[in-house]
Amino acid sequence: MVWILQLASTSAEPQVPCYFIFGDSLVDNGNNNNLFTEAKVNYPPYGVDFPGGVATGRFSNGLNTADILGKLLGFANYTPPHATAQGRDIVKGLNYGSGGAGILSESGRHLGQNIGLDRQLFNHRLTVFKIIGLQGNNSTFTKNYLSKCIYTVGMGNNDYINNYFMPDKYNSSNKYTPEQFADVLIQQYSKQLNTLYTYGARKVAVFGLGLSGCTPAKIAIFGANASGCVDKINDAIALFNERLKPMVDDLNKNLTDSKYIYINTTNISLGDPSSAGFTVVSSPCCTASIYFGKGQCEPGQGPCSDRGKYVFWDEFHPTEKVNMGTASRSYMAASKLDSYPMDIRSLALLTIQPPQ
Repeated sequence: MVWILQLASTSAEPQVPCYFIFGDSLVDNGNNNNLFTEAKVNYPPYGVDFPGGVATGRFSNGLNTADILGKLLGFANYTPPHATAQGRDIVKGLNYGSGGAGILSESGRHLGQNIGLDRQLFNHRLTVFKIIGLQGNNSTFTKNYLSKCIYTVGMGNNDYINNYFMPDKYNSSNKYTPEQFADVLIQQYSKQLNTLYTYGARKVAVFGLGLSGCTPAKIAIFGANASGCVDKINDAIALFNERLKPMVDDLNKNLTDSKYIYINTTNISLGDPSSAGFTVVSSPCCTASIYFGKGQCEPGQGPCSDRGKYVFWDEFHPTEKVNMGTASRSYMAASKLDSYPMDIRSLALLTIQPPQ
């Protein structure tokens, strides 16, 4: 895993010209810092293992999955957050991720402001216009350029943990069965991914959801079943994940000059944690509480000393070590079940017919 990361970081040129990131707190690298929201983490101990020990707004002790994927793709620098990117930085890609954001615009709103997927797509549309201007107002050249780039999209977590399973704040669980809600999400998600295509995306990796029912926060609220996790949450999320592969097939069938792939995050997370050196699987590394900051680390409190043994950094988010495993297996699948129909490395190498 580390060997792959080092190999990629010494590459002379990135494997693709740019990398655009859409998602939630798992990839947010500072877009929420200036929003009126409880879903922001621009304070210690976040970032304790980030270069320089800086709390940038990443929901991690160090790098998030998008950071590591960028390195694996050969980029020397981290993809900047949309909120603060300037000048020609945008030509190599932007990170639009926002803590609390969902496929549905209302998801996560009880925490305050967030940048949902619809708004992230709108922001990207404006970015494309800016790139066209930076590339000599040659839209054909820009379309060809963007068709070579990698796009990653990971959405849906907050539609469940900060919407469907909060009946006191949202009425979605009263309106829909878990099967119906999964269909509602997929219908909207498919439209959004089609919109991304209209903005020039041709190589898109869609990340499935992990086992949110195994997070310390949800176990504390709902109590664990015999599995050690909250089964009703994981079962509902499985219904969504099961629909992602057919959705990808449908997108590839209808948008023949593009390639969408599915990253099976749940499969990547399965297995014996101890085999990777994890010994603490259901408690957060930092001092956190579901009653303080919605499961985030308490400001200024020192975290556990051996982060490499912990699966969870706070009540919801994985440690950098877990992110490294997720990113590495997304980039280069260790199992045929990790990705479909190919992994991100193969997607990067794929030649897409230039748009006419």
